[in-house]
Amino acid sequence: MFCRNCGQEVHPQAVACPNCGVQPNAEKKFCPNCGVATEPNQAACTQCGVSLVTSTSSNPFQGSKNKLVAGLLGILLGGLGIHKFYLGYNKEGIIMLVITLITCGFGGSIIAIIGLIEGIIYLTKTDEDFEQTYVKNQKPWF
Repeated sequence: MFCRNCGQEVHPQAVACPNCGVQPNAEKKFCPNCGVATEPNQAACTQCGVSLVTSTSSNPFQGSKNKLVAGLLGILLGGLGIHKFYLGYNKEGIIMLVITLITCGFGGSIIAIIGLIEGIIYLTKTDEDFEQTYVKNQKPWF
């Protein structure tokens, strides 16, 4: 058997290539941003710095969130805090929902304005900024 990384001959039961240290059956991968070859266990591209780690979670509610969905939920249902629940900010969503319910909708108009503003902010951000700010850094308000 030969290492797919460096091409050296490797024992079939070897865990790592003695020449380059990579798993011999691991295939080369490439950066999705710049196309440079990367190692299978590499966390970030050495050329452009983009993250190479992908989520392997089977939970459909984890990971990337769609900024269009979050923005529309904020604009249309902001008074109920639905956009907060969508982004995983359950505490903030409950706060918005409770304020709307306790005030019999009067406070909901103020909460709806906040949701409208947040929805517009979500939609005006680039995909990368939205992902970094609201999904990775977990910034719950504005």
